[in-house]
Amino acid sequence: MRHSDDGKRINDLVLLDVVKFLLLAAVIVGVLAIGTEKLGYHWQWYRVERYIFTFENSRFTAGPLLQGLWITFKITAVSLVLAFAFGLVTAIFRISDSLAARAVALSYLEMIRNTPLLIQLFFIYFVISPVVDVSAFTSAVLALSLFEGAYISEIFRSGIVSIDRGQWEAAHSLGMDTYETYRHVILPQAVRRVLPPLTSQAISLIKDSALVSTIAIYDLTMQGQAIIAETFLAFEIWFTVAAIYLVVTGALSFGVHALEEKLKAAY
Repeated sequence: MRHSDDGKRINDLVLLDVVKFLLLAAVIVGVLAIGTEKLGYHWQWYRVERYIFTFENSRFTAGPLLQGLWITFKITAVSLVLAFAFGLVTAIFRISDSLAARAVALSYLEMIRNTPLLIQLFFIYFVISPVVDVSAFTSAVLALSLFEGAYISEIFRSGIVSIDRGQWEAAHSLGMDTYETYRHVILPQAVRRVLPPLTSQAISLIKDSALVSTIAIYDLTMQGQAIIAETFLAFEIWFTVAAIYLVVTGALSFGVHALEEKLKAAY
């Protein structure tokens, strides 16, 4: 009987949250409608679909927005892998016994975290890339990787130092060296603990990737700007771009949450 009451209470709470969300969405839509009406703006949502995808002779063709989204995915995927690598190495340097390693890690962190990402992107693209002859895509990936890697390093470091010292001692007593201890004992536990903040940083990377449009990379944001310049569908296109970002980041959050639940069940 008690379980039945608890289940009913949970269902009521979920229903209440859904109602609150719908009411909030209705208020936001109402405010936007009133605002655009006062501006004399005429909505033309029917023109947006062609910029997402088209069907011609039963053949699917990706529109400019989906093409831009694919570029965003490629930049984000490569940058995320490199950011994790930079972050992990920097975190290990920060807690190492080597004074030189700690100095290098601290210098990198202070330089990256105390300057804007846009300035770093411009510096790499306009100053460094002509010297080493790399593309705009590579410049964007490098800037995003270095920027996000600085924050990821602090997440990794907090996870590593949270592991009980006895874990290190037990690993060394079994004959493991430092590399084996990190790989088999410390990092598997640390990653489980820092998975939620790592997810938040990955979502931040997806949103920060919109800045690559400033160096003429036709990602999702740049494609949106180009379409608006051509059609003047400012509200429709920007809302569509925002919705696409929301779907991507929401799907990522949901996937990582499911992975986190599986890890909890496994351990």
